Amino acid sequence: MWIIYALLTAFFLATSDALTKRVLAARDEYFVAWIRLVFALPVLLVSFLFIDIPRLDRIFWSATLIALPLEVIAIILYTKALKVSPISLTMPFLALTPLFLIITAFLLLDEKVSFRGGAGIILIAAGSYTLNIHRVRVTILEPIKAIYKERGSIMIVIVAFIFSITSSLGKMAIEHSSPIFFGSFYFILVTLMFTPIAAKKNKGKVIITRKDFLPFAAIGITFSLMIIFHMLAMSLTEVAYMISVKRMSLLISVFYGYFLFSEKNIAQRAVGSVIMLAGFALIVLSR
Repeated sequence: MWIIYALLTAFFLATSDALTKRVLAARDEYFVAWIRLVFALPVLLVSFLFIDIPRLDRIFWSATLIALPLEVIAIILYTKALKVSPISLTMPFLALTPLFLIITAFLLLDEKVSFRGGAGIILIAAGSYTLNIHRVRVTILEPIKAIYKERGSIMIVIVAFIFSITSSLGKMAIEHSSPIFFGSFYFILVTLMFTPIAAKKNKGKVIITRKDFLPFAAIGITFSLMIIFHMLAMSLTEVAYMISVKRMSLLISVFYGYFLFSEKNIAQRAVGSVIMLAGFALIVLSR
């Protein structure tokens, strides 16, 4: 079941990202990031009606409170990256999260990577390189240089590292509560923390028109479903394996980039994403 939940997480994440990028064309990134959280709240709040409220211990609160400010920083960078760069070029760098998880999951959860898992990580790195392979006609090092030149890609690399920490802390909090409770409670707190930031950046003016409601609701619903399935999958397997399968969203994002935003060099980027996914498969098989 964890694989099914992780694949559903990937689908709803990629869909929410694509819907978010559409809205970002005419909106401030802080406002859109806030909308994504606020419109996810109804589904998250309703989920409390179907679960028991667990007893929360010191470890739960420590993991949650450490993760919260990191999550807010990641949300800001994530949304900025969606706005300034092609979705098919930036999102695949989230594949680096499992690489960072080798260290963070070991330190926080005592999870270790096998030889096969290490081979999968090498494929992930190779796929990241291949994303810019269309620039290889200049020099073999040009794809690496392109990573640093593309602002959105740099932001997503930072986000990937932050997510490796928050994913490990989230797994810890889940183990001391329950999956759906933590997912809903955590993102309610994230919304509360992010609201004053969004209000300040928009000078206290938050305008939602009638025509905005449907696209905003679609973003929020897909994002909330991603959260719920993410937490369910996380509770059933090791964090590195779950995040690896979740990164199927990369391949979906590449095709969203082509069909919805007419992004170029899609064939080369799709190849890079497939190489990354081959790495994910090895990581999952090493479980």
